[in-house]
Amino acid sequence: MKKKLSWYRIFFRVIALILIPTLVIGVLQRILTPKYVSSIPEGSMIAEYYDSPKNTDVLILGDCEVYENISNVAMYQNYGVTSYTRGSSEQLIWQSYYLLEDTLQYQKPKVVILNVLALSEAEAKSEAYNRMTLDGMRWSKSKRASYEESKTSKENLLSYYFPILRYHSRWSELSSEDFKYAFEKKPLVTSNGYLMQVGVRPVTTVPKTMPLSDYDFSQRNMDYLDKIRQLCEDHGAQLLLMKAPSIFPHWYDEWDAQVVDYAKAHNITYLNMVKDAEKIGIDYSKDTFDYGQHLNVDGSEKVAKYLGEILKTKYNVEDRRNDPTYSTYWNDLSKRYDEEKAAKTKAWESSNAK
Repeated sequence: MKKKLSWYRIFFRVIALILIPTLVIGVLQRILTPKYVSSIPEGSMIAEYYDSPKNTDVLILGDCEVYENISNVAMYQNYGVTSYTRGSSEQLIWQSYYLLEDTLQYQKPKVVILNVLALSEAEAKSEAYNRMTLDGMRWSKSKRASYEESKTSKENLLSYYFPILRYHSRWSELSSEDFKYAFEKKPLVTSNGYLMQVGVRPVTTVPKTMPLSDYDFSQRNMDYLDKIRQLCEDHGAQLLLMKAPSIFPHWYDEWDAQVVDYAKAHNITYLNMVKDAEKIGIDYSKDTFDYGQHLNVDGSEKVAKYLGEILKTKYNVEDRRNDPTYSTYWNDLSKRYDEEKAAKTKAWESSNAK
């Protein structure tokens, strides 16, 4: 005669049947999810924000034209302006909106800077770019809404809840970093959202400008620009529009005119740094690492000084260099930034010498 199992043995067996597979899946998910440290560091940037101090005066939103073209540390070193860049690859205008909405849950910036290149992008290009922005966001209504607006035909929300559904086949791609950082905190890849690039690949030729069949920004993009403006007003932040300096992709005069008109209609400052490149001091024979698409660290520091002066004089952003509430963190960040700059420059010069 079989002995009847007691209720508590049944209970613990059921718990084990649930808990053990859950733990195994959790471990596998941590290992298989990309770490974005030495490879594709852009994938780490959105998540890094949550571990940073939430007391910066300036928030910067946009694509690679902000996270590679504006040195947050240089703005602090020269003007005491504290800022954070929540940038991501191919960040779309509605993604900027939902990142702003998300950020406002943690802090109240005095100035929000928005790069306007995204107004020219009508649709999401790929899941890979979506994940550069969405994977790093904490779960919230903002993340869910951003996914719904961004998703491509092959994406499903469940894979954002459970990344193992997306990355289960990464076994052949795993590196030592995947195991090391599965349970260990990853090193920072940015300085308050700025991804440092060194080296010089000068502009030698300017790509031919191709005419477009339609220069009008989509109504959805303009609606989200308006939502960003309204959200800033609702939270007491001043909105500053900018087009970062670049040679390519081309910033059409017809696009520029639409931003100028919008800024005038709503009494917003718009900085066209493509036109202001000479005033900023940018030299495309020295200040770009990829033939004029983005700036190297020297160029980004020039933009930071130009922007910092405007933030100080026009927006009255405070100089925090003598405020211990800010200076301890920023002095440490500045030291790390200077060390990173020296190390990367040395590595670049060494590789060039070979």
